[in-house]
Amino acid sequence: MLRLSVIVPALDEAAGIEAAVAALAPLRSRGAEVIVADGGSADATGALAAPLADRVIEAPRGRARQMNAGAAAASGDVFVFLHADTRLPEGADREIERALAPGTHAWGRFDARIEGGAMLGVVSRMMNARSRLTGIATGDQAIFMTRAAFDAVGGFPDIALMEDVAICKKLKRVSSPACLAATVVTSGRRWRSRGTLATIVLMWRLRLAFALGADPRALARRYERARSS
Repeated sequence: MLRLSVIVPALDEAAGIEAAVAALAPLRSRGAEVIVADGGSADATGALAAPLADRVIEAPRGRARQMNAGAAAASGDVFVFLHADTRLPEGADREIERALAPGTHAWGRFDARIEGGAMLGVVSRMMNARSRLTGIATGDQAIFMTRAAFDAVGGFPDIALMEDVAICKKLKRVSSPACLAATVVTSGRRWRSRGTLATIVLMWRLRLAFALGADPRALARRYERARSS
């Protein structure tokens, strides 16, 4: 039986980190470990997560760096990279084990449902369909992979944005992805904060720019400016 390491990158998530980690208790009871990789939170994220996780580690700020640090501290056979505002489906460990059966896939992701109304439901369906078509997943879909696959691609590239897209492109050389119909539920807060339509347009522009070779640092600055405007 494969042992899962669920790695949660977090930054200033005090409002929701307890619920996020507590939701992983059934997996822990079946042998999974939970590692919270805190990127230098200014609030009590780490302290709140500590009683509910196997480990809370301090990592350099940046989602890619935090997830790589979590993987370095993990002892499992399979890494599951889970955003702090995303919830796995019941039985996610069994879904992953079936997906990674010998001779099948080395990595994969779940379908995602974004909370927050009809338009975000359309966004979710488009995201899932695009992922099946391209073999590229987003972090909102709880990307998972064997330790061997993670090591083979050198982990997440140390870039400021689009680290999920970048690692998927590398993982596709290892195997095709397992695209699971089981659904993770992710918060729509990022979409609501600036407006759903504006966020859709922003993310498509950023993805296109990344595909055309734009510097991820410049894209990250554009993303942060848009979030704060």
